[in-house]
Amino acid sequence: MHRAFAIIERELLRLRRAPMLIVMSLLLPMVQLVILGHAFGGKVRHLKVGLVDQDRGVPAVRLRELSNAIAANAQTYELVPYDDPGQALTALRNGRLNGVLTIPPGFSRRTLAGNAPQVALIEDNTDTFVSATLAGTMSGLLGAYNSRTPTAHRIATQPTLELVEVYPYVPYVQYLLPGLIVMSIFMMVMIGGGIIYLDDKARGLHEGYLVTPISKFELILGFNVSGAIKAALVGIALMIAGALIAGVPNAFAPLKLLRLIAVIVVTSVALVSMMFLLMVRMSNPLMARAMFGVLNTLLYFPSGAVYPQEAFPSWLRAMAVVDPFTYPVHALKSVLLKDTGFAAITTDLTYLVAFSVVTMAAATFLFKREL
Repeated sequence: MHRAFAIIERELLRLRRAPMLIVMSLLLPMVQLVILGHAFGGKVRHLKVGLVDQDRGVPAVRLRELSNAIAANAQTYELVPYDDPGQALTALRNGRLNGVLTIPPGFSRRTLAGNAPQVALIEDNTDTFVSATLAGTMSGLLGAYNSRTPTAHRIATQPTLELVEVYPYVPYVQYLLPGLIVMSIFMMVMIGGGIIYLDDKARGLHEGYLVTPISKFELILGFNVSGAIKAALVGIALMIAGALIAGVPNAFAPLKLLRLIAVIVVTSVALVSMMFLLMVRMSNPLMARAMFGVLNTLLYFPSGAVYPQEAFPSWLRAMAVVDPFTYPVHALKSVLLKDTGFAAITTDLTYLVAFSVVTMAAATFLFKREL
C-alpha cells in the first residue's frame, strides 16, 4: 500500500502547489449561486414603450398623464413619445422599444360617447416574458383609467386594450437558440483556441515557433484566426441544425443567412481574442479547464440568453453591458426571430469588433517570447 500512498501524496502535493485550483473550485459554486439566483424569475422592469397619441383630446391627455404616473411609480416601463407611428414601429422592429402604445384618432370622441374606444398595444412578442408583462401592465393601466372615469354606460363601452403582435408566435426553443449558438462558439474557442496554446506549452511544442523570427502579433494573429475559423464553422453548423430543429421561419433566406454568418464570424473573433488574452500568461492547462465553468456562468446567463435582462438587478444589468455574450445574443435574436437588417445590429457588431481589437492588442502586449 505504500506505493499507492506515494501516488496519493504526489497528487495532494500537486494540488497544494496550485492554490488557484482550490480557489476556483470554491469560487464556482458561489458565482453560480449569485448569478443564477438573480438571473431568473425577477420582476421585469424598465421596459421601453413608445407612446403615439393621434387624438390629443382631453380623455387622451388623461390617459397619458395616468400612464406617466404609473411609469414613474412602478418603473415597469418608460414612455418614449413619438409623433410618427412609422418611426415608433421602426424603433420597435430594431429593438429600441419593447412595445408601442397607440391612442388612435377619435379616441376622445368615442370615450365621451361611450362608443367602445380602443387603445392598441403593439408589442415585440419574440420575448414572451417581456410581452406578457407589458400586456398585463397596460391592461392594469386601462383598468385604473376606467375606474377614474365616471360613465353612465355599461362597462363594455369603456376603453379597452387591443394587443397587436408584430411577429409570428415564437416558442421558447427558438428563443433559446441564439444563446446556444453563442455557447457552441465559446466551447470551441475554449477547446480549439486558448487551451491548444497551453497544451503546446505543457508539451514543449511552443519552443518550435518561439525560436523562429515570427513576431508576437503574427503569432497571436495566427492562433486567433485559426481558432475563429473553427469556432465559426461550429457556430454556423449549429445555427443550421438548430434552425431546422426549432422551426425558425425563413431561416435560410440569402440575405438573412448572410447577416447570421456575419454575426457568427465577428463573435468568433471576439471570443477567441478574449480567451487568448486570459491565457496568454497562464501555464497550467488545469487552470483553463477550471476557468471554463466560471466563465460559462459569468458570461452566458447575464447575456439575456435564457431570461430577459430587464428582470435583472442593477448590478447584473451593469455586468451585462460589458458582457461579450450580450451583443451576439441580441444580434442573433434580432436576425433569427425578427428578420431585421444590419441597422438593428450595428451597435452589436461595433462592440464586438472594438472588443476584438482591444483584447488582441492587450494579448500582444502581455505575450512573452520565452521558453
